[in-house]
Amino acid sequence: MKIAKPLLLVLTPIGVVWGIVEAARFHWWLAALMGALVTVISLFMWMTVRRIRSERETESTQSGN
Repeated sequence: MKIAKPLLLVLTPIGVVWGIVEAARFHWWLAALMGALVTVISLFMWMTVRRIRSERETESTQSGN
C-alpha cells in the first residue's frame, strides 16, 4: 500500500482525462456525456465528504460540552 496509494492518486485523474480525450476523438458528444458523468459523481462525493465532516464536527462539539 505504500506505493499503491500514490500511484492511484496520480494515475486515476490522468486516466479519466485520457478517456475523455479519446471520447472526444471518437465523437464530441460522447466526451460531453463523460464529462457530465464525472462532474455528477464528483459532486456526490464532495457532498458525502462535506456531510461526514459536518457530522463529525457536530459530534465533537456536543461531546466537548
